[in-house]
Amino acid sequence: MIILGRKYKFTDLEHVRLTQKFQHIDIIRCRAIESDVILHELQNSLKKSQSKLIVLNTTDTIHDDIIKYLTGLQFENGTKAKIITIENFLETYLHKCYIPDEHNDLHFLQDIKPFTMWQIFQKRSIDYFGIFCLILFSWPIMLFSMIKIKKQSPGPVFFQQKRMGYMNKEFICYKFRSMRIDAEKNGAQFASHNDPRVFPWGETMRKARFDELPQILNILKGEMHLIGPRPERKYWTDQFESQIPYYSERHLIKPGITGWAQVMYPYGENAEDAKQKLMYDLYYIKHWNIILEFKVIWKTYIVVTRRKGI
Repeated sequence: MIILGRKYKFTDLEHVRLTQKFQHIDIIRCRAIESDVILHELQNSLKKSQSKLIVLNTTDTIHDDIIKYLTGLQFENGTKAKIITIENFLETYLHKCYIPDEHNDLHFLQDIKPFTMWQIFQKRSIDYFGIFCLILFSWPIMLFSMIKIKKQSPGPVFFQQKRMGYMNKEFICYKFRSMRIDAEKNGAQFASHNDPRVFPWGETMRKARFDELPQILNILKGEMHLIGPRPERKYWTDQFESQIPYYSERHLIKPGITGWAQVMYPYGENAEDAKQKLMYDLYYIKHWNIILEFKVIWKTYIVVTRRKGI
């Protein structure tokens, strides 16, 4: 694979995923580089293999010579080079929607729409079947968790907090408490890896996602889906929306106990993490189907059984 430019910077996790799909990855810089140098690097890289994927990942103006060369590749006999934009590449290979940093190209929003009534009916059917299975198989875990919380951390078993939901409306979200009752005595803050505010069984619950189980009640009340974007606090969404103007697009559907972003990206600790997770949420909304829904369920099962959560 040849990546032409650095408009989108891949995360470390994405580098790992891409090296599993492509034997060799070349990144050719374009900014402040002469066109003949770029063309020379491109030609040398293509000589290494007959089959190549060229990803157009630059905001810089491309010289006519390079455009002519790239166009001609598609007509050359024996050349198996495929040219793809970074927007299509991310959706096809990494299953996320590209969000521009420059905020002057919002065409990607045109395909992000609320679910249709038929999609909502399908999701609600999955919701009810899913929570029936959750209650059937997880009630011993929930009972055990209530006992462990009481034993390890004095205070209420359940944690109630306002979260942002469908169409930016707040609702009371229910969870098992995994932190000390004075966890936010210094104000709101992100949960982090090895967070000292989390007691031992709380850490176990967070890794296996058991702390989310009381949200079954939110699903029954129609405030959440089984699968959807993670419900966040207004305190954080207000900050994210000031830095990521299209952040509220994730509220076009109801939040979920688990979701595509939650199984594809670790817990977020800052605005950049929130942006990365938003890319996955937008992909989920844009490409929703039954297969994707069950893929999330399967990946959630892997996270829970292998305790891959952070």
